[in-house]
Amino acid sequence: MTKILVLVASGESPLPGLESLPEGVELTTVSAESELRERLPSTDILVVTDFRTGLLERCWPAQHQIRWVHATSAGVDALLFPALVNSDLLLTNARGVFDLGIAEYVLGAVLLFAKDTLGNLRHQRAQQWQHRETELIKGKRALIIGAGSIGGEVARLLDALGLEVTGVARSARQAPHFKQIVANEALDNELPQADFVIVTAPLTPATEQLINAQRLALMPSHAVLINVGRGAVVVTDDLVSALERGELAGAALDVVDPEPLPEGHPLWAMPNVMISAHMSGDFVGWRRALAEQFKANLERWLAGQSLLNQVEKRRG
Repeated sequence: MTKILVLVASGESPLPGLESLPEGVELTTVSAESELRERLPSTDILVVTDFRTGLLERCWPAQHQIRWVHATSAGVDALLFPALVNSDLLLTNARGVFDLGIAEYVLGAVLLFAKDTLGNLRHQRAQQWQHRETELIKGKRALIIGAGSIGGEVARLLDALGLEVTGVARSARQAPHFKQIVANEALDNELPQADFVIVTAPLTPATEQLINAQRLALMPSHAVLINVGRGAVVVTDDLVSALERGELAGAALDVVDPEPLPEGHPLWAMPNVMISAHMSGDFVGWRRALAEQFKANLERWLAGQSLLNQVEKRRG
Protein backbone atom coordinates (compact mmCIF):
# COMPACT_ATOMS: atom_id res chain seq x y z
CA MET A 1 0.00 0.00 0.00
CA THR A 2 1.41 3.39 -1.07
CA LYS A 3 0.39 6.05 1.44
CA ILE A 4 -0.06 9.59 0.15
CA LEU A 5 -0.49 12.50 2.56
CA VAL A 6 -1.80 15.85 1.30
CA LEU A 7 -1.15 18.88 3.48
CA VAL A 8 -3.73 21.64 2.90
CA ALA A 9 -4.34 24.94 4.64
CA SER A 10 -6.88 25.13 7.43
CA GLY A 11 -10.35 25.43 5.93
CA GLU A 12 -9.14 24.52 2.45
CA SER A 13 -10.92 21.72 0.61
CA PRO A 14 -8.99 18.73 -0.77
CA LEU A 15 -7.54 19.01 -4.26
CA PRO A 16 -10.37 18.20 -6.70
CA GLY A 17 -9.63 15.20 -8.87
CA LEU A 18 -7.79 13.10 -6.30
CA GLU A 19 -10.93 11.23 -5.30
CA SER A 20 -10.09 8.29 -7.56
CA LEU A 21 -6.56 6.97 -7.48
CA PRO A 22 -5.11 3.64 -8.64
CA GLU A 23 -5.69 0.51 -6.58
CA GLY A 24 -3.13 0.08 -3.83
CA VAL A 25 -2.92 3.80 -3.08
CA GLU A 26 -4.25 5.30 0.15
CA LEU A 27 -4.75 9.07 0.29
CA THR A 28 -5.22 11.16 3.43
CA THR A 29 -5.71 14.93 3.58
CA VAL A 30 -4.68 16.83 6.72
CA SER A 31 -4.46 20.46 7.80
CA ALA A 32 -3.94 20.44 11.57
CA GLU A 33 -0.38 20.30 12.88
CA SER A 34 -1.23 17.43 15.22
CA GLU A 35 -2.55 15.34 12.31
CA LEU A 36 0.52 16.14 10.27
CA ARG A 37 2.85 15.01 13.05
CA GLU A 38 0.89 11.79 13.46
CA ARG A 39 0.76 10.85 9.78
CA LEU A 40 4.18 11.92 8.47
CA PRO A 41 6.26 8.97 9.76
CA SER A 42 4.17 6.41 7.84
CA THR A 43 3.83 8.48 4.66
CA ASP A 44 5.40 7.42 1.35
CA ILE A 45 4.49 10.47 -0.75
CA LEU A 46 3.80 13.95 0.61
CA VAL A 47 1.86 16.52 -1.43
CA VAL A 48 2.11 20.08 -0.11
CA THR A 49 -0.47 22.74 -0.90
CA ASP A 50 -0.01 24.63 2.39
CA PHE A 51 3.30 26.43 2.68
CA ARG A 52 2.88 27.88 6.19
CA THR A 53 6.29 29.11 7.23
CA GLY A 54 8.18 26.50 9.21
CA LEU A 55 5.26 24.09 9.70
CA LEU A 56 6.69 21.16 7.81
CA GLU A 57 10.15 21.68 9.25
CA ARG A 58 8.73 21.69 12.79
CA CYS A 59 6.83 18.48 12.16
CA TRP A 60 9.48 16.62 10.17
CA PRO A 61 10.05 13.26 11.88
CA ALA A 62 13.49 11.91 12.72
CA GLN A 63 12.43 8.52 11.34
CA HIS A 64 10.15 8.25 8.30
CA GLN A 65 9.60 6.43 5.01
CA ILE A 66 8.91 9.47 2.81
CA ARG A 67 10.42 9.01 -0.64
CA TRP A 68 8.85 11.81 -2.65
CA VAL A 69 7.64 15.34 -1.79
CA HIS A 70 5.57 17.21 -4.36
CA ALA A 71 5.00 20.97 -4.12
CA THR A 72 1.85 22.31 -5.77
CA SER A 73 3.70 25.51 -6.64
CA ALA A 74 6.50 26.55 -8.95
CA GLY A 75 8.60 27.87 -6.07
CA VAL A 76 9.83 25.42 -3.44
CA ASP A 77 11.72 27.79 -1.12
CA ALA A 78 9.39 27.04 1.81
CA LEU A 79 10.36 23.36 1.60
CA LEU A 80 14.13 23.75 1.47
CA PHE A 81 14.83 23.20 5.15
CA PRO A 82 17.98 21.24 6.08
CA ALA A 83 16.39 17.89 6.90
CA LEU A 84 14.66 17.72 3.53
CA VAL A 85 17.53 19.20 1.53
CA ASN A 86 20.03 16.78 3.02
CA SER A 87 17.83 13.74 2.46
CA ASP A 88 17.80 11.49 -0.60
CA LEU A 89 14.07 11.87 -1.25
CA LEU A 90 12.80 13.30 -4.53
CA LEU A 91 11.32 16.80 -4.72
CA THR A 92 9.06 17.87 -7.58
CA ASN A 93 7.09 21.03 -8.29
CA ALA A 94 4.17 22.26 -10.37
CA ARG A 95 6.28 23.73 -13.15
CA GLY A 96 4.16 24.45 -16.20
CA VAL A 97 0.75 24.75 -14.56
CA PHE A 98 1.02 28.46 -13.79
CA ASP A 99 3.19 29.67 -16.68
CA LEU A 100 0.52 31.06 -18.99
CA GLY A 101 -1.55 32.65 -16.22
CA ILE A 102 1.48 34.45 -14.83
CA ALA A 103 2.62 35.51 -18.30
CA GLU A 104 -0.82 36.97 -19.04
CA TYR A 105 -0.71 38.83 -15.71
CA VAL A 106 2.66 40.33 -16.65
CA LEU A 107 1.35 41.34 -20.07
CA GLY A 108 -1.63 42.98 -18.39
CA ALA A 109 0.68 44.88 -16.04
CA VAL A 110 2.82 46.09 -18.95
CA LEU A 111 -0.30 47.38 -20.71
CA LEU A 112 -1.65 48.83 -17.45
CA PHE A 113 1.30 51.18 -17.17
CA ALA A 114 1.85 51.83 -20.87
CA LYS A 115 -1.78 52.89 -21.28
CA ASP A 116 -1.95 54.66 -17.88
CA THR A 117 -4.97 52.64 -16.80
CA LEU A 118 -4.40 53.63 -13.18
CA GLY A 119 -4.63 57.26 -14.27
CA ASN A 120 -7.83 56.54 -16.18
CA LEU A 121 -9.41 55.08 -13.06
CA ARG A 122 -8.36 58.05 -10.92
CA HIS A 123 -9.84 60.53 -13.41
CA GLN A 124 -13.00 58.45 -13.73
CA ARG A 125 -13.54 58.44 -9.97
CA ALA A 126 -13.03 62.21 -9.94
CA GLN A 127 -15.41 62.57 -12.94
CA GLN A 128 -12.67 64.31 -14.92
CA TRP A 129 -12.47 64.13 -18.71
CA GLN A 130 -8.70 64.37 -19.04
CA HIS A 131 -7.15 63.69 -22.44
CA ARG A 132 -3.60 62.31 -22.38
CA GLU A 133 -1.14 60.54 -24.62
CA THR A 134 0.04 57.04 -23.72
CA GLU A 135 2.90 54.78 -24.71
CA LEU A 136 3.18 52.11 -27.38
CA ILE A 137 4.78 48.93 -26.06
CA LYS A 138 6.27 47.90 -29.38
CA GLY A 139 10.01 48.45 -29.20
CA LYS A 140 10.11 48.75 -25.42
CA ARG A 141 12.76 46.78 -23.56
CA ALA A 142 11.78 44.13 -21.04
CA LEU A 143 14.32 42.58 -18.68
CA ILE A 144 13.17 39.26 -17.22
CA ILE A 145 15.06 38.18 -14.11
CA GLY A 146 14.63 34.41 -14.12
CA ALA A 147 14.59 32.88 -17.59
CA GLY A 148 13.10 29.52 -16.66
CA SER A 149 9.72 28.05 -17.53
CA ILE A 150 7.67 31.07 -16.38
CA GLY A 151 10.14 33.61 -17.69
CA GLY A 152 10.12 31.89 -21.06
CA GLU A 153 6.35 32.12 -21.33
CA VAL A 154 6.45 35.80 -20.37
CA ALA A 155 9.06 36.33 -23.08
CA ARG A 156 6.85 34.58 -25.64
CA LEU A 157 3.91 36.93 -25.06
CA LEU A 158 6.00 40.10 -24.89
CA ASP A 159 8.00 39.15 -27.97
CA ALA A 160 4.76 38.60 -29.89
CA LEU A 161 3.79 42.21 -29.21
CA GLY A 162 7.11 43.61 -30.33
CA LEU A 163 9.01 44.13 -27.10
CA GLU A 164 12.74 43.48 -27.04
CA VAL A 165 13.24 40.87 -24.33
CA THR A 166 16.45 40.14 -22.43
CA GLY A 167 16.64 37.41 -19.81
CA VAL A 168 18.89 37.01 -16.80
CA ALA A 169 19.85 33.50 -15.67
CA ARG A 170 22.68 31.59 -14.04
CA SER A 171 24.53 31.40 -17.33
CA ALA A 172 24.26 33.09 -20.71
CA ARG A 173 22.48 31.17 -23.45
CA GLN A 174 20.17 31.48 -26.40
CA ALA A 175 16.44 30.71 -26.15
CA PRO A 176 13.33 31.37 -28.23
CA HIS A 177 11.66 34.78 -27.80
CA PHE A 178 14.65 36.30 -26.00
CA LYS A 179 16.97 38.65 -27.82
CA GLN A 180 19.57 37.36 -25.40
CA ILE A 181 19.90 35.67 -22.03
CA VAL A 182 22.80 37.02 -20.00
CA ALA A 183 24.45 35.62 -16.89
CA ASN A 184 23.52 36.93 -13.45
CA GLU A 185 26.75 38.90 -13.31
CA ALA A 186 25.51 41.11 -16.17
CA LEU A 187 22.35 42.23 -14.36
CA ASP A 188 23.70 45.64 -13.37
CA ASN A 189 24.68 46.34 -16.97
CA GLU A 190 21.17 45.54 -18.23
CA LEU A 191 19.06 47.41 -15.67
CA PRO A 192 19.75 50.93 -17.07
CA GLN A 193 18.40 49.83 -20.48
CA ALA A 194 15.10 48.36 -19.24
CA ASP A 195 11.64 49.89 -19.53
CA PHE A 196 10.09 46.97 -17.65
CA VAL A 197 11.98 44.90 -15.09
CA ILE A 198 10.11 41.64 -14.49
CA VAL A 199 11.01 39.31 -11.63
CA THR A 200 10.04 35.68 -12.24
CA ALA A 201 12.96 34.14 -10.33
CA PRO A 202 12.44 31.78 -7.39
CA LEU A 203 13.67 32.71 -3.93
CA THR A 204 17.14 31.31 -3.32
CA PRO A 205 20.17 32.57 -1.39
CA ALA A 206 21.35 34.13 -4.65
CA THR A 207 18.09 35.99 -5.36
CA GLU A 208 17.08 37.09 -1.85
CA GLN A 209 17.13 40.91 -1.72
CA LEU A 210 18.55 40.96 -5.24
CA ILE A 211 16.60 44.10 -6.12
CA ASN A 212 17.87 46.56 -3.54
CA ALA A 213 18.45 50.31 -3.37
CA GLN A 214 21.56 50.13 -5.52
CA ARG A 215 19.86 48.17 -8.30
CA LEU A 216 16.68 50.22 -8.17
CA ALA A 217 18.86 53.30 -8.67
CA LEU A 218 20.26 51.75 -11.84
CA MET A 219 16.80 51.55 -13.41
CA PRO A 220 15.58 54.51 -15.51
CA SER A 221 13.06 56.78 -13.80
CA HIS A 222 10.45 55.81 -16.41
CA ALA A 223 10.89 52.08 -15.70
CA VAL A 224 8.30 49.83 -14.06
CA LEU A 225 9.06 46.92 -11.73
CA ILE A 226 6.81 43.85 -12.02
CA ASN A 227 7.29 41.12 -9.41
CA VAL A 228 5.61 37.74 -9.89
CA GLY A 229 8.46 35.72 -8.37
CA ARG A 230 8.86 36.01 -4.62
CA GLY A 231 8.43 39.08 -2.44
CA ALA A 232 11.79 38.73 -0.72
CA VAL A 233 13.66 39.08 -4.03
CA VAL A 234 12.91 42.81 -3.63
CA VAL A 235 13.86 44.86 -0.59
CA THR A 236 10.48 46.39 0.18
CA ASP A 237 11.71 49.44 2.08
CA ASP A 238 14.10 50.27 -0.75
CA LEU A 239 11.28 49.97 -3.28
CA VAL A 240 9.05 52.28 -1.23
CA SER A 241 11.85 54.85 -1.02
CA ALA A 242 12.52 54.69 -4.78
CA LEU A 243 8.83 55.16 -5.59
CA GLU A 244 8.46 58.03 -3.12
CA ARG A 245 11.46 59.83 -4.66
CA GLY A 246 10.14 59.34 -8.21
CA GLU A 247 13.06 57.10 -9.17
CA LEU A 248 10.62 54.59 -10.69
CA ALA A 249 7.44 55.10 -12.69
CA GLY A 250 5.58 52.39 -10.80
CA ALA A 251 5.33 48.79 -9.70
CA ALA A 252 3.00 45.83 -10.14
CA LEU A 253 3.40 43.47 -7.21
CA ASP A 254 1.74 40.07 -7.04
CA VAL A 255 4.16 39.08 -4.28
CA VAL A 256 5.46 41.23 -1.44
CA ASP A 257 7.61 41.02 1.65
CA PRO A 258 6.09 40.69 4.19
CA GLU A 259 3.18 38.72 2.80
CA PRO A 260 0.36 39.45 3.21
CA LEU A 261 1.12 43.15 3.15
CA PRO A 262 0.03 44.58 6.52
CA GLU A 263 -2.70 47.15 6.86
CA GLY A 264 -1.36 50.69 6.71
CA HIS A 265 1.75 49.79 4.71
CA PRO A 266 2.72 52.70 2.40
CA LEU A 267 2.54 50.55 -0.75
CA TRP A 268 -1.24 50.24 -0.37
CA ALA A 269 -1.84 53.94 -0.95
CA MET A 270 0.67 54.66 -3.71
CA PRO A 271 -1.11 55.81 -6.87
CA ASN A 272 1.45 54.20 -9.17
CA VAL A 273 1.40 50.74 -7.56
CA MET A 274 -0.87 47.78 -8.31
CA ILE A 275 -0.99 45.03 -5.69
CA SER A 276 -2.58 41.60 -6.02
CA ALA A 277 -2.77 38.78 -3.48
CA HIS A 278 -0.21 36.27 -4.84
CA MET A 279 -2.71 35.14 -7.43
CA SER A 280 -1.17 35.89 -10.83
CA GLY A 281 -1.14 32.24 -11.88
CA ASP A 282 -4.39 31.13 -10.25
CA PHE A 283 -6.74 30.76 -13.20
CA VAL A 284 -10.21 29.23 -12.93
CA GLY A 285 -9.58 25.49 -12.59
CA TRP A 286 -5.99 25.74 -11.38
CA ARG A 287 -6.48 23.40 -8.40
CA ARG A 288 -7.85 20.64 -10.61
CA ALA A 289 -4.94 21.18 -13.00
CA LEU A 290 -2.55 20.68 -10.08
CA ALA A 291 -4.27 17.42 -9.17
CA GLU A 292 -4.11 16.16 -12.76
CA GLN A 293 -0.41 17.00 -12.94
CA PHE A 294 0.28 15.09 -9.73
CA LYS A 295 -1.77 12.09 -10.87
CA ALA A 296 0.21 11.90 -14.11
CA ASN A 297 3.45 11.89 -12.14
CA LEU A 298 2.02 9.32 -9.71
CA GLU A 299 1.39 6.98 -12.63
CA ARG A 300 5.06 7.32 -13.56
CA TRP A 301 6.04 6.62 -9.94
CA LEU A 302 3.94 3.49 -9.73
CA ALA A 303 5.36 2.30 -13.07
CA GLY A 304 8.92 2.79 -11.86
CA GLN A 305 9.59 5.62 -14.32
CA SER A 306 11.51 8.82 -13.58
CA LEU A 307 9.42 11.72 -12.30
CA LEU A 308 8.78 14.92 -14.22
CA ASN A 309 9.59 18.35 -12.77
CA GLN A 310 12.30 17.16 -10.39
CA VAL A 311 13.87 20.03 -8.46
CA GLU A 312 17.51 20.31 -7.47
CA LYS A 313 17.33 20.71 -3.69
CA ARG A 314 20.81 22.15 -3.26
CA ARG A 315 21.00 25.33 -5.23
CA GLY A 316 22.45 28.76 -4.87
